[in-house]
Amino acid sequence: MQTILGAGGAIGKDLAIALTEYTKDIRLVSRDPKKVNETDEVMSADLLSMEETDRAVMGSSVVYLVAGLKYEAKVWAAQWPLVMENVLSACHRHNARLVFFDNIYMIDRAYIGHLTEESPIRPSSKKGFVRAQLVRMIDEAVRNNEVEVLIARCADFYGPGVGNSVLQETVLKPLQNGKRANFLASPRFVHTYTYTPDAARATAQLGNTLSAYNQTWNLPTTKERLTGKDWLKLISNELNIPPKSITIPGFVLSLAGLFSPMMREVKEMNYQNKRDYIFDSSKFETAFGWGATDPASGIHSVVNAVS
Repeated sequence: MQTILGAGGAIGKDLAIALTEYTKDIRLVSRDPKKVNETDEVMSADLLSMEETDRAVMGSSVVYLVAGLKYEAKVWAAQWPLVMENVLSACHRHNARLVFFDNIYMIDRAYIGHLTEESPIRPSSKKGFVRAQLVRMIDEAVRNNEVEVLIARCADFYGPGVGNSVLQETVLKPLQNGKRANFLASPRFVHTYTYTPDAARATAQLGNTLSAYNQTWNLPTTKERLTGKDWLKLISNELNIPPKSITIPGFVLSLAGLFSPMMREVKEMNYQNKRDYIFDSSKFETAFGWGATDPASGIHSVVNAVS
């Protein structure tokens, strides 16, 4: 049995499909799970509960933690360590390997221009400190020989049907609605994005490769050095409309944060948009012999999926 915890999130559906290459015994766990493949087992569980997490993990050989929590630093600080503790403990009890789907928030902002698996962990945001804490918990469990764990790290992502992609929310959706795309900083900076079907396929492959465990892997991400303007052009060309955009001034974002909790959360992480953001997945590509979908093809799939 291979189990996806947080199966209703951005990566869960694609991961369930990708895992069929390795097994027909797939368990989908979330608060309201729905089958993706005909043979899927579905289970409702709250990962904040040790008992429910234990029940979800029981009988699993591999567990994929791909859950998402409300995008709020206070929620992350209160809930993520508890979720990780519950999952690590359950995997230890049931002798299951763990695959943790992670982001780059804990990485030193000075290294965003070239993000590798060796980039130093030195967070500069509240959410980044939480993610660093989760990595420390994993490292401790591995050092103590309690659980075999691999970290599958993803850049900012986009993909068909994804509802929480910054690229899709700030560029694609406004253009589809006849408005201008919104950039949170200058669109002249390079920003690499991970295509979610690639991330899912790679995560499934890593989870079923014994030698990949107790390591961190950057998931396959485009090598094309596209700027915000380049992504805008790709999307507008696919929509067959002019590439119209505005850049939101920093003081406007700050003012919005006074009234909107979500905008405060966005502002905290906006340093990622104020410099080149280049995610290097060479380690994975060298080990497994394949790389990311080209952005033009990815954007074509995204636009067709939501049209």
